[in-house]
Amino acid sequence: MPQNESRFEIPESSTQWSPFNAPLKNIEPWNFQILTALMSIITTLSIAENLIVILVTFKFKQLRQPLNYIIVNLSVADFLVSVIGGSVSIATNSQGYFFLGSWACVLEGFAVTFFGIVALWSLTILAFERYVVICKPLGNLRLRGKHSAIGILFVWIFSFVWTIPPIMGWSSYTTSKIGTTCEPNWYSGKLSDQTYIITFLTTCFVLPLMVIFISYGKLMRKLRKVSDTQGRLGSTRKPEKEVTRMVIIMIIAFLICWSPYAAFSILVTARPTIELDPRLSAIPAFFAKTASMYNPVIYVFMNKQFRRCLLQMFHCSVKESKESNNNPTSERVGISRDHQGGEMLAIATHITASNASNRKTEEEQSSCNSFAQLPISDNKVCPM
Repeated sequence: MPQNESRFEIPESSTQWSPFNAPLKNIEPWNFQILTALMSIITTLSIAENLIVILVTFKFKQLRQPLNYIIVNLSVADFLVSVIGGSVSIATNSQGYFFLGSWACVLEGFAVTFFGIVALWSLTILAFERYVVICKPLGNLRLRGKHSAIGILFVWIFSFVWTIPPIMGWSSYTTSKIGTTCEPNWYSGKLSDQTYIITFLTTCFVLPLMVIFISYGKLMRKLRKVSDTQGRLGSTRKPEKEVTRMVIIMIIAFLICWSPYAAFSILVTARPTIELDPRLSAIPAFFAKTASMYNPVIYVFMNKQFRRCLLQMFHCSVKESKESNNNPTSERVGISRDHQGGEMLAIATHITASNASNRKTEEEQSSCNSFAQLPISDNKVCPM
């Protein structure tokens, strides 16, 4: 038996055609060109967005808080999904078949599944953390560095446990019907393969979805109760609306990305001999890969404090570059003004407008810098 035979199996309906040798004859080339263009856009946006999240969190020390470690973990997983899965998908769709070989199929199938589950469970940890902090079922417990470390370690170990079995012989990673992507073998009618798929879907889709719904459901009830009993209309209705909007967007994005993939896998597992158009069977995997593009927008860029820090980083970089090009001595003058009060008084009439601008910039920076020191009660609706 070849070494990779237990890892890779060609779908039963494709025994007369090898996805490693040539494209499907009944699929026009323009279909692959569209998939290549779409995957290029999604992969580029995902890599850029997640890389920005990582860089901004690294640059601003005040953003490096326990909860943000989980957000960065999510961004790292989405970044790796795009780098590995996105790049391979672009290459194979550009050729119309999986010309990279079976070893690359196993690599892509494992990487996309593994990092995808890491991202899903990172979202679940975030939802559960918001529930614990706001609803306080464990008292005044606050997320600390060790809690984040435990959560991140759990996510990576749990995801590895449920994505490594196909490489070890329990089921396998195989090409999709269209032949340009690889995934768990939904198409096998073997009992061992079906038991893996059922277990995988239960632990890696149904369970995290239940945790997210229950956590945010209890969170919404808590916010409504506080609003009704304490009557703090100005301070609770706005957070409640913000949380509601974020929850709705999160749930919709989660379902759009993963429900088609889960429904397709259940259908094919229940009826392995079903005949589907290869282009139709490629849609669920395509939507699942778009999740890496949505997550940074939902969990990071909707946060005002992070957005201020992001704008500040680019604003300061552009401003410093312009000042350096236009007036190389401007930084020395600014320092001299700060340390020599008499000189500032002498040119007060000249820098009045500049001081007003500096005060505005300092207020924005103070808002960003003070974010990490805000109490949980003042910042309970934002994940940053």
